[in-house]
This record gives sequence, structure tokens and C-alpha cells, in this order.
Amino acid sequence: MKPRITVLTLGVDDLQRSLTFYRDGLGLPTEGIIGQEFEHGAVAFFDLQAGVKLAIWSRRDLAHEAKVPLVAPSSTEMTIGHNVASKAEVDEVIEQARKAGAVITDPPHDTFWGGYSGHFLDPDGHLWEVVWNPAWEFEV
Repeated sequence: MKPRITVLTLGVDDLQRSLTFYRDGLGLPTEGIIGQEFEHGAVAFFDLQAGVKLAIWSRRDLAHEAKVPLVAPSSTEMTIGHNVASKAEVDEVIEQARKAGAVITDPPHDTFWGGYSGHFLDPDGHLWEVVWNPAWEFEV
């Protein structure tokens, strides 16, 4: 398997609420909800960096498509890491998420490993980490 992830799909309970959070609150670009004409097909895609998208899809529809049981969500299954270029940017993104309705679970702080990070939960309990890592360089 070649290491190539192109879409990260989040199961959500309320597609419109999540669309509003990610589009209006966090400012992620999207064409909005598409596929509503298909049973189990309504989804929204957000453009991230080149070649990578974030998708939101009803948890029920995701369970149906993947043929797995619909179970209670857990915020501790994974984190979505959003790396930024500075400590100040961590603070800015965490504040933007708070204003959008996110629950800040871990306010920005210096980490034990020399970075700076904070965590928030989106409206469906998906855990995001906003982090500045002084050892990582990337295009801003």
C-alpha cells in the first residue's frame, strides 16, 4: 500500500450543523451538501491542502455504506491534527473554533516535547489538535 490519504470522512449526526461549523465557523471551502438525491448519499466535501479533502457524512449513512453497526461515538478514537506555523496561530485557530461553537477541551499550552498545542471538539465530538511543532517546516 502506498501512503496516500486523500479523504478523511467524519460521521456526523446533523449534516447541516456540521456544514455550518466547518464552512462558516472554520472557513473551510466547500460546494455545500451534494448527493441529496440519493438515498444515503448526502455529503459535503471541504478542500484542505492540495489533493486532500475532509468529508462529512451522516453517521447512519456511513454505517450503512460500510456495513458496520452504528455505535455510540467516542472522542478518544483518534485526533485530527492541524499543524500551524506558530504559537500565535495555535491561539488564533483555537479561538476561531471556540467562536464557531467548538468545545475547547485543552487550551493552548507549551507541550512537554517542546511544541505548543490545544484541543477542541467539533459539534459531533471529533477531537482536533491544533499544534505548532518547532521541528516541522511546511508551506504556510
